[in-house]
Amino acid sequence: MSHLRQFTIPIQGLKVGIHEYDFLINDEFFTHFEDSPIERGTFKVKFLIDIREDMLVLTFDIDGSLKTDCDRCLASINMPIASQEDLIIKYAEEADDEIDIVHIERGAAELNVATYLYEYICLAMPVANIYNCEDEEENVCDLKMLEYLENKPAEESAEKQEDESSNSPWDELKNFNKN
Repeated sequence: MSHLRQFTIPIQGLKVGIHEYDFLINDEFFTHFEDSPIERGTFKVKFLIDIREDMLVLTFDIDGSLKTDCDRCLASINMPIASQEDLIIKYAEEADDEIDIVHIERGAAELNVATYLYEYICLAMPVANIYNCEDEEENVCDLKMLEYLENKPAEESAEKQEDESSNSPWDELKNFNKN
């Protein structure tokens, strides 16, 4: 957990106003979260904390990439991810049931933002890991796999049609009314 200590902000001594922090997130960061969908990735985070009398407004500007396999061709790719998220933290003695607002005690000395960073990166991940690498200088797509996928459905469709035409029970039912 000592690695996540660098994401702790000492909020008690900060004056009212905007304060800026920069974080670099790498593979080690994701090992501290159980069952993380991300194993390898590099992200730069520009973090702004706007301290006000009654609340904190956090802004996370995340830009980077995660190392994964393409869902289309199975090649190893660097999936680009960018996200900007805001979080409101209010001072309160008891937590209210407000959505998208976190409550902390007024006397809190520090705030660790590692969990919020992790959640926002995970939420920014695409549902399907498909990356259009044709725009890159070096195409990383597995062209053999793509060729196989393009030809396989046509072959399967032709075989399926051939099987259906010879064994179709519907053909026999069509002749039923002709008697």
